[in-house]
Amino acid sequence: MTSHNKEQYSSSLPHSVWSADWIRQAEPLAAAAQGISLYSLMQRAGAAAYTLAHERYPHSNHWLVLCGHGNNGGDGYVVARLAAAVGTQVTVIAVQSAHPLPPEAAAARQAWLECGGEIQSANSHWPENIDLIIDGLLGTGLAAAPRAPYDGLIETANKVGVPIISLDIPSGLLAESGATPGAVVRATQTLTFIALKPGLLTGQARDWVGQLHCNTLGLADWLVTQPLQIQRITADNLGQWLKPRRPCSHKGDHGRLLLVGGDHGLGGAIRMAAEAALRSGAGLVRVLTHHEHVAPLLTARPELMVQPLTDDSLHQAIEWADVIVVGPGLGQGDWGRNALQRLQSSDKPALWDADALNMLALAPEKRQNRVITPHPGEAARLLGCSTADIESDRLLAVRKLAVQYGGVAVLKGAGTLIAGPQGEMAIADVGNAGMASGGMGDVLSGIIGGLLAQKLSLYDAACAGCVVHGAVADNIAAKQGTRGLLATDLLPMIPHYVNPEWVK
Repeated sequence: MTSHNKEQYSSSLPHSVWSADWIRQAEPLAAAAQGISLYSLMQRAGAAAYTLAHERYPHSNHWLVLCGHGNNGGDGYVVARLAAAVGTQVTVIAVQSAHPLPPEAAAARQAWLECGGEIQSANSHWPENIDLIIDGLLGTGLAAAPRAPYDGLIETANKVGVPIISLDIPSGLLAESGATPGAVVRATQTLTFIALKPGLLTGQARDWVGQLHCNTLGLADWLVTQPLQIQRITADNLGQWLKPRRPCSHKGDHGRLLLVGGDHGLGGAIRMAAEAALRSGAGLVRVLTHHEHVAPLLTARPELMVQPLTDDSLHQAIEWADVIVVGPGLGQGDWGRNALQRLQSSDKPALWDADALNMLALAPEKRQNRVITPHPGEAARLLGCSTADIESDRLLAVRKLAVQYGGVAVLKGAGTLIAGPQGEMAIADVGNAGMASGGMGDVLSGIIGGLLAQKLSLYDAACAGCVVHGAVADNIAAKQGTRGLLATDLLPMIPHYVNPEWVK
């Protein structure tokens, strides 16, 4: 059994993520391949959940087990039977239906009754002395807001004030997207079975999942033979992208990066992006910005090459650069628009962010040499929909961005998503609430740009950049908390994560 705390990186969770729909369809094949029945899998799931509950809450004496009318409820009946067998007081409240239970869940329910267990209806009065709740109400098949009586049971569970262990997924959280269309169990622990599902790692998941665990139920060997769908990436992956430098390498080997942005009054954004690029290891970093920012940038960071943005300087810089980053502080006036139009003629690898994306939304074009890094609001403008539409299915949104605009799309947020041109998909399982502050996106743009300059592919640079960005923030937050974290706090720590010898 493995665990993961959303505020502190853990390497123990699997690095593969699978569609919940696919798992449900493949589960019978997986069980057959291992020579076991689906009921045996349910017993394994219940046993794993019981073990977790007993280990985490050894002094709990009265468990309330909430069972839905499906296989998730079947897991709950197994937990109830195992707990009662060792003398724990167990109350089971179950949702009834006119439809029959699935065979495995019906067998688990019957086993609970045969050992002397009782089942109370959904409208029953809850005992006052419960000290642990097992949530087996709704599983990964949910596709809409929970209806009565599920919604009422979920709301009551959240009000009791005792730890809640959710089986497979917190009831009400959508397993494919992490969306929350209605009531959701606020789990203290979530134990998911067979494999991680996307909705546990992105969308609104972090508000509801609590500490995440995964038990493969003995199917790990079978799972690794299946084509990977989504990769969960963390600091453990950095070594695959970032190799040690040759001792005799020179600055020219590590790329020439051009950053364009910082209109009147917006110099902070381009400064943060440029310094992040330097800290990420780009060999030479050149900035074209508004003339008023030239002296301050050179004073703050003399390693930068900084010039006023003019037609001549832009033409020369485009010829000089290996990679181009545009957008931080660019603005949407004539100054920024003219620069972006000139940059569109270049076929060099590029990253577009911020106002470059807002202008791209007004005149969409597709190209394969570009990384785009929208937050949900920018993504909504790019796809011509609402921010709520983006957040309701972030995986679908990032796939659409990659298809419609080409290259690599990075959809920022809790559980940042990266989609590549060949259908590749990754979830960056790093980062924390302290990153909800101004300038964080500019730092990310600089990191990815710096890695692009060092000849990483568009997709690898985006993945590695997102992981470095979030892992640095997690390192700092672990020491000082999340509130008050500044984007510039990340800059001195970036080298610790772009150098493999520092990745622990």
